[in-house]
Amino acid sequence: MIREAYACWVREPGAAEIRPVSLTAPGPDEVLVRASYSGVSRGTETLVFAGQVPADQHAAMRAPFQEGDFPGPVKYGYLSVGVVEQGPPELLGRTVFCLHPHQSAYVVPATAVVPVPDGVPPARAVLAGTVETAVNALWDAAPLVGDRVTVIGAGMVGCCVAALLARFPGVQVELVDTDARRAGVAGALGVDFANPADARGDRDLVVHASASAAGLQQSLDLLAPEGTVIELSWYGDRPVQVSLGGAFHSGRLTVRSSQVGMVAPARRGRRSYADRLALALDLLDDPAFDALITGASRFAELPDVLARLSSGDLPALCHLITYDDGE
Repeated sequence: MIREAYACWVREPGAAEIRPVSLTAPGPDEVLVRASYSGVSRGTETLVFAGQVPADQHAAMRAPFQEGDFPGPVKYGYLSVGVVEQGPPELLGRTVFCLHPHQSAYVVPATAVVPVPDGVPPARAVLAGTVETAVNALWDAAPLVGDRVTVIGAGMVGCCVAALLARFPGVQVELVDTDARRAGVAGALGVDFANPADARGDRDLVVHASASAAGLQQSLDLLAPEGTVIELSWYGDRPVQVSLGGAFHSGRLTVRSSQVGMVAPARRGRRSYADRLALALDLLDDPAFDALITGASRFAELPDVLARLSSGDLPALCHLITYDDGE
């Protein structure tokens, strides 16, 4: 029985540390998971690390199994993959995904873990939470066969959306980003790439995930009449300004928010959160997603990784954290 584990805490904005955690024995409806990998969600977690979660969003931004409160001390994260070492027979020894903070081992209800399909490598499975966001975005967007679609922002979320859109029949997908290095990722995902100055217009649908006012403005500018922007960005406490003159009214353009917390209305009552997460894991049975894992570090290095991601010194999509020594 693992009786002590280690977790990463944001002690205060701009500073993180590894702390010991005492574990209780799992009850009859719980599992003990030893972590194998976790993923750093660069956009959201750098906002948390920097203390930029707005006060009026503290409750909405709470992650499952989070401890502490914003701006800190807080234990945060939600992309964990590990092996069940104690629990119900049907889960014992299984590799599972859990929306848990970065921690070397943990005890959670058995209903909080989802088995990883046999065809999905455990390291790739850390993307499940982000693919789940992409699934919800496309449930909201409901793209049609033959649509011309642009995704602005080639971060984790934008790339996952583009990867799923590439599977829609006849859909023309262009991924737009200011970082030319993302062209290689777009190629691996099977979609076109453009820098903002060369992005195609007359689009039926634009999914915005750049978390910038300029990106949101371009999303509107690229739309065909009666087109829709699906807004996936999380801005933290930064104000956003866009121009709603020009074609916004005459073109009957739409901006619609989407996020992972609530199942898309069209699926509400028919799909649960667990259904959506299981679907995301099934969709990860595709090696194209490996292009989104752009680096790896040991768990002990995570405080430094968070600082480098926040400062921009470590460019990354999903940065993988490994737990090979349990600490």
